[in-house]
Amino acid sequence: MRKRKIFQEIVAGVDEAGRGPLAGPVVAAAVCFLDETKIRAVGNFDSKTLSAQAREDIYEILTAHPLVVFGFSVVEHAVIDKINIFQATRLAMKQAVDCLQKKLAAKGRTLGSVIIDGNALLDMDISQKAVVKADAKIFSCMAASIIAKVTRDRLMLEYHERYPQYGFDSNKGYGTKIHMESLALHGPCEIHRRSFEPVRMSQSNS
Repeated sequence: MRKRKIFQEIVAGVDEAGRGPLAGPVVAAAVCFLDETKIRAVGNFDSKTLSAQAREDIYEILTAHPLVVFGFSVVEHAVIDKINIFQATRLAMKQAVDCLQKKLAAKGRTLGSVIIDGNALLDMDISQKAVVKADAKIFSCMAASIIAKVTRDRLMLEYHERYPQYGFDSNKGYGTKIHMESLALHGPCEIHRRSFEPVRMSQSNS
């Protein structure tokens, strides 16, 4: 008699990048491991302690690894302005989980639950838990943080080619001194978040 293969419940980590910037999208990722012990051998996944190059290196490993399944979502500045950054972040996370579920279904697997970095749950019919600073505590959330951040950083580098005057290659849309000075001088560009106070003020002053 053939034995049935028993799968351990799949738990995904969910995180975002880009809640605070004045420009560009918010990006979320959902990541699960089909065998976490083998992924842990890669090393440190805490994105906040890694250099940009180290994040890029781990991103390449994660997104190519056969035991890693991930989904991501990009919610653009116009949607952020329409529904606010909190709701846009939740939307990005929900879409990332949806993407992950489809990939798992294609492999004949089902997502059991999700752990979300932060303190807010998603409007989804799935078992979930919100954990503050999960991106520094929970391995799958660390991986989600890296995929979300690298994806967004790459997008902001592309935007820098179109709008070099704002220094998006270095500030990634955050309100650094150089960015604020450029915003005051040139006014907002297409990807600035008009609903954010510093951008709104620069419009009224320009």
